[in-house]
Amino acid sequence: MTSDEVRDKAFRPQRILEVLAKHDVEFILIGGVATSLLGAPFLTEDVDVVPALKTSNLDRLAVALVDLDAVLRDADHPEGIRLDLSGRVLKKAIPDFGFLRFDTKFGYLDIIYKPAGSKGFGELARSATEEDTGSAVVRVASLEDIIRSKQALGRDKDLSHLPTLRRLLELREESE
Repeated sequence: MTSDEVRDKAFRPQRILEVLAKHDVEFILIGGVATSLLGAPFLTEDVDVVPALKTSNLDRLAVALVDLDAVLRDADHPEGIRLDLSGRVLKKAIPDFGFLRFDTKFGYLDIIYKPAGSKGFGELARSATEEDTGSAVVRVASLEDIIRSKQALGRDKDLSHLPTLRRLLELREESE
């Protein structure tokens, strides 16, 4: 089976997270997959992560991207762009571009430098929780941080999620 045939399969976020965990990549999960793990009923088409920017961690991320058969998504190149990835390359590319969008054999993976409304990994890590996906334990941004980011983004899709996320936060606070 070719990598293009593999890419045509269904989105499998759990498999992406398993590969990242297998390679001991340090990251904070944000976006739709994070909100689903925290109890929100939203669908998404990609996994969004904010990695720690230590070169050793980015070296592990580069190996995980190879394992995922990742290609950089680009509108001018529908087949994607293969990169020669290393921690050094990622350490420069992630801050320079702000985000990198990859197509993997299990679906889309977005690597984000500083999500809207945050200062990046260090800030998100302070209030992140560990969540069990069933096959990997991952660090997930807090609902407060996700809400702040969606507000800062201001896209219609993100703003439409805010009432549900705020209610979920209220329910969590009431149960504590």
